Amino acid sequence: MVVVMLGMLVGAGQVAAQSDIVPGVKSAIKSGSSRSLAQYLNTKVQVSIDGDNASYSQSQAEMVLRNFFSKNAPLSFDFEHQGGSEDGQRYAIGKYAHKGGRYTVLVRMKKYGDAYKIDTIEFK
Repeated sequence: MVVVMLGMLVGAGQVAAQSDIVPGVKSAIKSGSSRSLAQYLNTKVQVSIDGDNASYSQSQAEMVLRNFFSKNAPLSFDFEHQGGSEDGQRYAIGKYAHKGGRYTVLVRMKKYGDAYKIDTIEFK
C-alpha cells in the first residue's frame, strides 16, 4: 500500500512538472529569446504590444516577438504573480525592464492534451 501511494505521488509530481511551463517562459522572456519562447506558443496566439493586438500563427508570433526583443532588449524580467481558474486556464503577470522603460507582461496559458501552451501574451 505504501509503495502504491509513493508511486502515485511521484507520478503526479512528474505530470505537474511536465505541465508547468512558467519557468521556461520566464527564462525565454528574461533572455529575450523568441526562439525559446516559441516552443511554448499555441498554434494560434494573441500577441499584444503597446495596445496593438493581433492573432498570429506560432511562426508569425515568433517573428513579432523577435522584433520586439530586438527593439527592447531585456535588462530584467520576473513574474510577480501567478494563478489559474477552475477550468484549467493559467496566467502569470510580470515586469519586463528594458533600456527605454518597463512593460507589464501578461501570459495566459491553456492546457492542450498533457501540455500547457501560451494562448495570449501582452506587453503593456
